[in-house]
Amino acid sequence: MNITIASEHGLIIHDRTQVEDAISLCWGADGLLLTENDVGHDFFRLESGVAGELLQKLVNYGVKTAFVCHNPSAYGQRFSELASELSTHPQVRFFRAAHDATDWLHADGTSA
Repeated sequence: MNITIASEHGLIIHDRTQVEDAISLCWGADGLLLTENDVGHDFFRLESGVAGELLQKLVNYGVKTAFVCHNPSAYGQRFSELASELSTHPQVRFFRAAHDATDWLHADGTSA
């Protein structure tokens, strides 16, 4: 499996202008691994639209994506709810531990 790890490529998504960079970076890859360090403050502020645009484009382009966020509630109730809702999504999931995220990315199916 060819998994793109954002931090290995210096990808940091500070705002909506970097969403296309993320999509381009993982073109042809089997998956994308993002962590809290790979996104800027606006990603966690859902009203900014950064998270919504990024997540929607990843789904639209069929990029299996794991986002590691150790404590989603640290970013507020709305972000915590989003992370919880996406904890079982077939294509974009939030995980509290990196090893769970990489295991899911490397799995053939979409089961947790």
